[in-house]
Formats: sequence, C-alpha cells, structure tokens
Amino acid sequence: MTHRSAAPQRTTPGAVAVRAELTQRSPAVRRALAVVLLLNLVVVAAKLAVGWATGSLAVLGAALESGLDLLNIAVGMTLVSIAARAPDEDHPYGHDKFESLGALVIVGFLSISCFELVREAVTDLIRRSVPLAPSPAELGVLVATAGINAFIGWYERRRGRALDSAFLLADAAHSRGDFFVTVLAIISLLLVRVHLGGLDAPLAIVVALLIAANGYGILKGSVPVLVDQRAVDAARIRHLVAEVPQVTDVRVVRSRATSSGLLFAEVTIGISGATSVADAHAIADAVETRIRSALGAAEVTVHVEPA
Repeated sequence: MTHRSAAPQRTTPGAVAVRAELTQRSPAVRRALAVVLLLNLVVVAAKLAVGWATGSLAVLGAALESGLDLLNIAVGMTLVSIAARAPDEDHPYGHDKFESLGALVIVGFLSISCFELVREAVTDLIRRSVPLAPSPAELGVLVATAGINAFIGWYERRRGRALDSAFLLADAAHSRGDFFVTVLAIISLLLVRVHLGGLDAPLAIVVALLIAANGYGILKGSVPVLVDQRAVDAARIRHLVAEVPQVTDVRVVRSRATSSGLLFAEVTIGISGATSVADAHAIADAVETRIRSALGAAEVTVHVEPA
C-alpha cells in the first residue's frame, strides 16, 4: 500500500506552509534584484566610459561582465516569479527548479563573455596593441566601481541567505568575481601609466579565467538540483527509519531537494504482514515524523509492504 500522511509536522513547516513561504519571499527577492540592477547600471556606464577612453581590454572586459549581470538580473526577476508559483497539474512538485534554471542562464552568459574576451585578448597580443594612459579621474571612477561591486556581492549574499534564494546566491558569486575582474582592470591601467601597457591583454585572459571559474562554481550548485541528485545520504535515512518500532526492514530510499531548500524523501518499509491497516498507518506516520524531525523534510512519502 502507498501511504501519504496528513499528520501535522512537528518540528518543521509542512509542504503547504513552505510553499506559502516561497510565494511570500518572491517579492523580496525581486526587490533585492531591483537594487542590484540599478547599481549595475551605474557600474556598466562608468566602466564603459573608462574603457572606451583608454582602449583597455581589461576594463572593457570588466564592463562586459557587469553588462551581462544586467541581463542575468532581468532574466532572474522573471524566473524567480515563476519559481514561486504553486504546484499545478503540469508541475505537481512546484516550479522551484526554474530558479536553478536561471542560474544556468548566468553560466551561459559567462561562457559568451569568456569567449569574446579571450578572442579580443589574443588579437591584441598579435597586434601588440597598448591602451592609452588613464587620467587620475578615470582611475578614480574605476576604483569607485570596484567598491560598488564589492557592496553588490555582499548585499546579494546576505539577502540570498536570508531568503534562501539560489539565484541571488549564484549572482552573488558572479558579483564577487566582478569585483576581482575590476581590480585586475585597475592594475592594468596602473601598469599602462608606468609604460607596461603590453600586459593589458594577458590580464584580460586572466579576467576570462576568473569568469570561467565563476561559471563552474554556479554549475556545481545548480546541476545537482536540476538532475535530482541525492539530497541526503541513503544510509542516514535508513538508520533513522530503522529506529522506528515495528519496522522490520527499509527497502528503498530516495531523496531530492529543490533550489529553495525544500526536501522530498521517499522510503519503502517492510512491516509484519499481520499488521492492521490502522497500525500500518500509524507506523508510516512515525516514519514520516522521524525523518522530518531529523532532516527537516517538508514532504515525505512512505510505502508500506509486508515483510
């Protein structure tokens, strides 16, 4: 028999409550993204102005990365809204994975920026192109954008953790990378001032490698959710379930998690064939409660079979 308990959750919110919380946090995530969007508009404009004035590929690469973040945020604001939708007939497990899908969109944009930056850097190395020396004002503007990048990364990480938003946390990693990219751009301009402008192209390649590292980090966090990788060690769940009285064996254990932290667990247990339906129901309730109390699972399904 297949059993899904309606018993109240004792230590963590139930699936309905958790999904209600996700719906409520969606506007907060969008507000955080709106703040980041406005700040990035300022950063992109400043970096482009300095980049075009000096011809520094490292600076233009930094502007490109910040510009991609604008597109990421625009995509993210849409996908976060979709992820907050309640389950429906076509999506019975909800729409949470759309948020992780948004993180993959970030990786796509990062890949494009890496390719273009490396291509331009190689071209400059072949042509031996050297940027123009920046003015103190241009250097000051670039230093200011680095400060804004640092604030954006801190703000997104703080809000992402508070709201359990995979997209905010992914973009925070991107923003931290943007900060280091900007620092490299500043170093490149300083080198131009001391007649070492030939190092601009190699530094641009380093910038591309940093962007690639950011993309890899985002993939590591997003792909396991999208492919339903095991969320909890099966041995741990087996141990928890085996502690429930009258459970003779644990035959199947599955678990997965969503980008919002919602945990789904499914177990198949064996009990005595002489057990009544009412008692089997009570044992299944005990198994669900045990898993929830230990793992914080929001939705647990227990299949009961005769031993």
